[in-house]
Amino acid sequence: MNNTATFNSTFEPALIQEMQKFGELKHFKEGDIIMDYGKYIRMMPIIVNGTIKVLRMDETGKEILLYYLSSNESCSMAYSCCVEAKKSEIKAIAEDDVELIAIPHTKLDEWLCKYPSWKNYIMRSFNERFLELLKSIESIAFHKLDERLISYLKEKQRFSGSSVIKVSHYLIADELATSRVVISRLLKQLENEGKILLYRNEIKLLESFK
Repeated sequence: MNNTATFNSTFEPALIQEMQKFGELKHFKEGDIIMDYGKYIRMMPIIVNGTIKVLRMDETGKEILLYYLSSNESCSMAYSCCVEAKKSEIKAIAEDDVELIAIPHTKLDEWLCKYPSWKNYIMRSFNERFLELLKSIESIAFHKLDERLISYLKEKQRFSGSSVIKVSHYLIADELATSRVVISRLLKQLENEGKILLYRNEIKLLESFK
């Protein structure tokens, strides 16, 4: 691990030194699967650069987006799978080019007792992921699909830092657990309202998109 700038404000120097010693810096390209269903997870990722999306599959085989992870964030579900030595119930995919530090499962519990900053980081990560899951459940249960679509596009814009969202109608439908036809209709409606422009596998958010 060569780049510690992201972590200096989060972890104490001694822990960063251990991360340098035991952590492995890994790179993934857009679309790469970082964690997959049914696989044992032997490391906990801490993201240095890029964005990861985390998905869950239901009993019918349909996937739904749980949350995104970006710089200095980690997946609490990966931590749980590592500690309990159980198979993954999620899939993590690189949303763009991703650089992360893979923390070996053998160090997770050891650092909890040894470093206060690590304990705080893990607890904060669990809390943030829990709140995001509650937000997802609330969105599915109480919000209309058009509202969920707008929130989805805003989230994409926030993580990418761009008003041009590179995504297909099919992928949006898949991540929002609906059909492509419905998503295409709602996107066309937003375009007719002057809020977006639709291109092939791209959506441009206009100034009126708030």
